Amino acid sequence: MNDEKINVRATESGQVLEVVVLNKRADRIEVVLGTGVHSVRCELTPTRTGAAYVGKALGREIVYERSRVQVQADIDRLNPVQRNTRWR
Repeated sequence: MNDEKINVRATESGQVLEVVVLNKRADRIEVVLGTGVHSVRCELTPTRTGAAYVGKALGREIVYERSRVQVQADIDRLNPVQRNTRWR
């Protein structure tokens, strides 16, 4: 199983972290910081302008610097069948 990984930035320190994506949708990205027992889940939501995704983990703000349009394009590219399905 290949885990999708993205790079997020901690705003306070400027440190770039590689995190594992649990669930990725245009309106929300769920990620896990760390591994094992000390891992922390975080939910990233788009900013008002849609220019980035932000969330808080252990009181620290983290930012994924891709727009909502770019994330939707990534989702469509990775799974083109999901984009055209309709529930009946």
